Amino acid sequence: MSDRIRARFADCAARNRPALVTFVTAGDPDLETALEILRNLPAAGADVVELGMPFSDPMAEGPPIQASSRRALNAGHTMARTLHMVTEFRRTDTETPIVLMGYYNPIYSYGVDAFIRDAVAAGVDGVIVVDLPPEADDEFCLPALAGGLNFIRLATPTTDSTRLPAVLQNTSGFVYYVSITGITGTASPDTGSVANAVERIKEHTDLPVAVGFGVKTPDQAAAIGRTADGVVVGSAIVNAIRDSLDAEGRATGTTVEAVRDLVSALSGGVRASRIMAAE
Repeated sequence: MSDRIRARFADCAARNRPALVTFVTAGDPDLETALEILRNLPAAGADVVELGMPFSDPMAEGPPIQASSRRALNAGHTMARTLHMVTEFRRTDTETPIVLMGYYNPIYSYGVDAFIRDAVAAGVDGVIVVDLPPEADDEFCLPALAGGLNFIRLATPTTDSTRLPAVLQNTSGFVYYVSITGITGTASPDTGSVANAVERIKEHTDLPVAVGFGVKTPDQAAAIGRTADGVVVGSAIVNAIRDSLDAEGRATGTTVEAVRDLVSALSGGVRASRIMAAE
């Protein structure tokens, strides 16, 4: 089992700050540009990278991430290309954790055993599969853990104390707390409610708790980061990619820079979060 996730969260905790977890969709808007974006994320301030596995029906996603999957698929992206991106990234970065996030269908189509083998070989550290509940752990979660991948589970505002132990049972790496009910990128989190939820989850696990869904700005990232171990930003980054494209949806000379600048600003907010809380 890769320990890059554990080491990164531990390092951030030692620095008295949360981790910045950034989401981008693999292959958006094309393979070459997506790989360049991926390579630039750590230098811009990303501590952990969630790499979305493009899928035609991402049911938990709002319009921005749905559109990013469509752009990637229209450009011919496949699971094999997603794993190729990780392999290429690992040629120059052996420390930044990479988590593949998405839905079970593309993994099932690729083949569970082949996916686990190839993901570990590429340098993937963990997976988030949003449509596999704990009751289906035999299907993929347990084989993934046995094969060397962390399995990161989602907890939500509706995950009560009765349900939480089942959610946490086979979770490793970190817990991803979904700060709002509904789809990604559609609302802003309530920081007070998030703080209470993080505290409640931590009563049941020693794993870091990262909070996402609805975090768009450096100020929001700072507010969430005062109590969470990690802050996840996805739709805002995907929107920065979208807004940089030309009229035909192709990358421009500003695409990589737009992502780098936003992640740098988000990183500044995250790194200031505990300082602000102490003042």
